[in-house]
Amino acid sequence: METDWFHFMTQRLPDFEALAIFARVVELGSFSAAARALGLSRPTISKAIARLEHSTGTYVLNRTSRQLALTETGQRVLTHANRILGEGEAAEAELRQAVHHPHGLLRLTAPISFGLNHVAPLLPDFLTRYPEIRLAMTYTDTQLDLIGGGFDIAIRIAAHAPSSLRALRLCRIPLFLVAAPAYLARHGAPSHPRDLRQHDGLIYEGTQSPGAWRMSRDGETMQVDPPTSRYRSNNAEAFLPALRAGLGIGIFPEFMIAQDIQNGTLIRLMPEWSLPETELCLLTPPGRSHPARVSAFLDHIGGALRKSPWRHST
Repeated sequence: METDWFHFMTQRLPDFEALAIFARVVELGSFSAAARALGLSRPTISKAIARLEHSTGTYVLNRTSRQLALTETGQRVLTHANRILGEGEAAEAELRQAVHHPHGLLRLTAPISFGLNHVAPLLPDFLTRYPEIRLAMTYTDTQLDLIGGGFDIAIRIAAHAPSSLRALRLCRIPLFLVAAPAYLARHGAPSHPRDLRQHDGLIYEGTQSPGAWRMSRDGETMQVDPPTSRYRSNNAEAFLPALRAGLGIGIFPEFMIAQDIQNGTLIRLMPEWSLPETELCLLTPPGRSHPARVSAFLDHIGGALRKSPWRHST
């Protein structure tokens, strides 16, 4: 009787194993690679995918002898499968008390300029300290779907962290309006936001409202007409040679220009007017606990970035 009841209940449970295997197959790109990573046979992997497709009545993968491709349904299911795999890994980590033994693949995404200049230099020490952790870094200024993309951590610079994710807030990052001495010698320095319309601007297009500048002083906030612009880009660091050469003024995050301001290569303009600040966060999927590899990164790299090292560079 008890056996029949157990069989009845398990028949009604979702096939978590098949979903998790599906997520790993997509991540690694083949049944064989997933089999090696999971310590299973290739037929077991194939049967799990077939079981998932049979139970749902639809294909999740198109497969040929050479490659796999997600179907439209598979693409939608992948978000849930990645979440199931992540939660399952976290649960097993707790059961094994793996919190004291960081290991495995850590998948991260970070903005290009900040990642290359301020995260990448910290990674050799992190990998040396945790030899059983493997890193897969994606540098992009596109805000990728953390859960759907199967990422463990997103390093994000934004005004507000998404409420759907867990956020470790590290520090505020102010924005400064700057220009090179050569530019100011030719055009003069603006004394009020309304003067900016008469200047040449370097306009960052990586926002929803490129060129829409908002400035505040003593409780007064005004939307600033953007300067005329001969140079626009979706990557702020690409402006730096033109900025230093005196070809325009622009708004840049502190971490990108702190050294230039310190050594006089760039001059901060209208410091009495403030620009909206952004925030440096480490984002992780929702849930009560982190795998050990994630906790290790949050502590080690998060601790270093919390000190805003760009402010202390010489």
